[in-house]
Amino acid sequence: MVFLCRKGNMGFTFQDTHYNISAGDYVILPNAALASNFSASDDFQGILMNLSEAFVTSIAIRSNYGIIGHLSLLRNPVMKLSERDFRICEAALQYLHMRMEDEKHFFREELLGSLLTAHILDLYDIHARSNKELQVSERITSLLRNFIELLYNGEYIRNRDLEFYASHLCITPHYLSEICKKVSGKPASYWIDRFTIQEITRLLRQKKLSLTEIAERMNFSSVSYFSRYVQKRIHLSPSEYRKDC
Repeated sequence: MVFLCRKGNMGFTFQDTHYNISAGDYVILPNAALASNFSASDDFQGILMNLSEAFVTSIAIRSNYGIIGHLSLLRNPVMKLSERDFRICEAALQYLHMRMEDEKHFFREELLGSLLTAHILDLYDIHARSNKELQVSERITSLLRNFIELLYNGEYIRNRDLEFYASHLCITPHYLSEICKKVSGKPASYWIDRFTIQEITRLLRQKKLSLTEIAERMNFSSVSYFSRYVQKRIHLSPSEYRKDC
């Protein structure tokens, strides 16, 4: 899901962090299911686009920059645009919306894919211009893509040890943490914990589930170990978090 704020303000929560956006901000949510508590000012105007993961994945872009932007968006989904970049993004989204309505186009899917590809490359350019010092090889981006893919596939439920991921990628734990920190500013353990806590807090909001059931689902050896893990990372016990949510 993406939305471009044209006027007014909007607030929302993404991965337990609250964001407030205003005109000129572009929000890209890698996983819209993690966003909630949307509220908008009376004068809010924006452009919203919800694209299926299958469609976005089908677009073949010859660039490894995607994983860099993806990690950045997982940390903060809000991009602050210059006036020029705002106009470019606004025009692209408006044109995409218009062409989506043409359901009789014989090559509709290919057309929309090409338009979206052009827009994604513009977003890469915007991000790269604001991170000029970041130079990453194709080897590193490939390793990081595979690492994040393991997490998206739920491997963190079965394995939370850095050594497992490093071994799977045929590199050392130190090197995996080093390249993660270079690209995202955070070590590999941060991303393992982030995906884990993201799932734990989702389960805690389902109050019909007991702490024992959640600990078992997440493959913790005991409820006490599960509680210590949560307390250390969000500074609240599972019961305290559940009470507040």
